[in-house]
Amino acid sequence: MDLLNHLALGFGVAMTPVNLVYALVGVIVGTLIGVLPGIGPVATIAMLLPTTYALQPVSALIMLAGIYYGAQYGGSTTSILLNMPGETSSAVTCLDGHQMALRGQAGAALAIAALGSFFAGCISTIFVATVAVPLSELALKFGPAEYCSLMILGLIGAVVLAHGSLLKAIAMVVLGLLLGIVGTDVNSGTARFAFGVPELIDGLGIVSVAMGLFGFAEIIINLETDEKRELVTSKVSTLWLTKEQFQQAWPAVLRGTGLGSILGLLPGGGAMLASFGSYALEKKVAKDPSRFGKGAIQGVAGPESANNAGAQTSFIPLLTLGIPENAVMALMVGAMTIHNIQPGPQVMTSNPALFWGLVTSMWIGNLMLVVLNLPLIGMWIKLLQVPYRVLYPAILLFWCCSSSSNASRRHCCSVSSSGR
Repeated sequence: MDLLNHLALGFGVAMTPVNLVYALVGVIVGTLIGVLPGIGPVATIAMLLPTTYALQPVSALIMLAGIYYGAQYGGSTTSILLNMPGETSSAVTCLDGHQMALRGQAGAALAIAALGSFFAGCISTIFVATVAVPLSELALKFGPAEYCSLMILGLIGAVVLAHGSLLKAIAMVVLGLLLGIVGTDVNSGTARFAFGVPELIDGLGIVSVAMGLFGFAEIIINLETDEKRELVTSKVSTLWLTKEQFQQAWPAVLRGTGLGSILGLLPGGGAMLASFGSYALEKKVAKDPSRFGKGAIQGVAGPESANNAGAQTSFIPLLTLGIPENAVMALMVGAMTIHNIQPGPQVMTSNPALFWGLVTSMWIGNLMLVVLNLPLIGMWIKLLQVPYRVLYPAILLFWCCSSSSNASRRHCCSVSSSGR
């Protein structure tokens, strides 16, 4: 009964007109940046963080969450039609999704990607609502020793799951810790590594750091590549599955949903690890693994279900333990901090409307996505033809405007505080 009461509270918050609008904005923007290769949810959320200052906390989090799991939907479109993943977790969809498109089955591939993601999103939302309560109750019993152990586990997980040199991974973790020290010590009140700069007394601004590390760097990396893009537009006909395709796809959807829901709980996991793990699982259980890479529908159904499930269950460690498991969740921590909300088990008890409103908004957002995505395939195809020489300067201009407004807002706050 408690769970039903909590869900009723959440639907009451999420279905207010203003929150429905922000959920719609979030999923549309998420699908858009998922479709456009090379942008991704990290850069987009970093870019939109300044705009959340003027929003209510629950509205801001609903919109940012919609961008994250909406990008998992949109990434499949460019992977299938373009053989170029719009989002990292959609990279594995290229292997079989584009082959299906070349064989004239692009509609079936897009349909199973959307329907599988919707089913996985619904199940993972129920999983979040069910697991969050006992996990938060356990987290309330944590003391300093337990939280220290979790932090060490997270740092070790970041090193283990990092790609490339182990020494570089350790160096980046140490650098992150040093940057986190900048600001005012919470116990003594003394400034640490501020070097007499008033702007550093509050620490490094999460918005500016995120824009530089994730957004601008991502654009520079993509400008270095010169890949030819060939759209499969003439072969997108009916957006539905045959009976045989449906029978082949639904077991993969179930397996991908279960695997993604579990892997989404792991630090450093989320959507990307879930999609690659699901593809490996489908090849392992298939009667004829040689079909994979040549247009097997299971190679689209499983990963697309897994990445959406993993994207939504990755909110569990953030909301119940206060531990971000990937870069997007770290930005969500920044968004919550902007609104004076401390991520962790206290969120559920001190602000239940925010917690359950965010959880139930995921189900509403997934419903919006499946309704919007299939009819808008043609529009997304047109957006794929936008040249980068027009797209990237516009993004940089928007970032500069957002960053300058954020800096002026912080300056006004510091002036008013000193005057007071």
